[in-house]
Amino acid sequence: MRRIAGLAAGAMAGLGAARLARADRVRQVEAPVAPLLSFAPQAMAGGLLGYLLLRRQRAAAVAGLTGAALAPVVLPRAIRRPQPRADGPVLRVITANLLRGRADEGTLVRLVQRNGADVLFLQELTESAVVRLKQAGLADVLPHELIDVRGETSRGSGLYARYPLVEGKSFPPSFAAQPRARLELPGGAGVDLACIHTHPPNPPLPGKVSRWREELSLLPPSADSPDAAPLVLAGDFNATFDHESFRAVLRRGLVDAAAQLGRGLLPTWAPFPGWPGLLTIDHVLLDPRCAVLKVEVHPLPGSDHRAVYAEFRLP
Repeated sequence: MRRIAGLAAGAMAGLGAARLARADRVRQVEAPVAPLLSFAPQAMAGGLLGYLLLRRQRAAAVAGLTGAALAPVVLPRAIRRPQPRADGPVLRVITANLLRGRADEGTLVRLVQRNGADVLFLQELTESAVVRLKQAGLADVLPHELIDVRGETSRGSGLYARYPLVEGKSFPPSFAAQPRARLELPGGAGVDLACIHTHPPNPPLPGKVSRWREELSLLPPSADSPDAAPLVLAGDFNATFDHESFRAVLRRGLVDAAAQLGRGLLPTWAPFPGWPGLLTIDHVLLDPRCAVLKVEVHPLPGSDHRAVYAEFRLP
């Protein structure tokens, strides 16, 4: 038992040290490190809990120090931030990964209807899922669409909207389809949208992780001009706040809607459908001029991801 406690405390300490050192910046070790850093919140919680429960003094001290050291980089996601003044229209969006089209279409359409969503971002959209969503009535509430499906694979994506969509500039070739569009709101205002699905950093092989990092680096920045249309990136980023590559995306002038309301630790992915959530890899990123009003995470039967709902007021 003592050996197990020591090994557990040592593993948490190693993960904590890698996170604090931002080890995923180092190309020689990024392949094994990047997937593990996703578990930094669990390492923090485990460390603090281990300090209280472990009987072996040395193991308890190591666990406690790990939890305390990780707290300053993890807990800010659970702290609500003041929102900017915004007097534009309210936009309601949902993003969902369908797990190769297996998610229950009725649940998703009801979620759109119940929340009055204006835009739906879908990843792992398949040809059969497109048909089922239409049969479930999605086109009745979101009649405009821009989809790029690739058979029954996990690489299709789509945008569905209440208002007209104008196709935008395409991304460089990527792991999955990532449609971009300008949403034309009543009154002439516009919002730039992109449905994101980057290559996962696993299996932990150098080529896989470098491709994941590169795809994150190619995501567009928020516009510099105060008169430019606001940007919304939503989808499955396969990345958490504990990845340097994801934090670099935020440094390009974007904010995470969930973190703005202190909900940045809500898990959105589980190892299998129906299992408890484990990681927060689905995000809605916004122009910082937007005022976030509400963020929720909803179960999606048939998928290993939760649907993320975000409501915000445009500048």
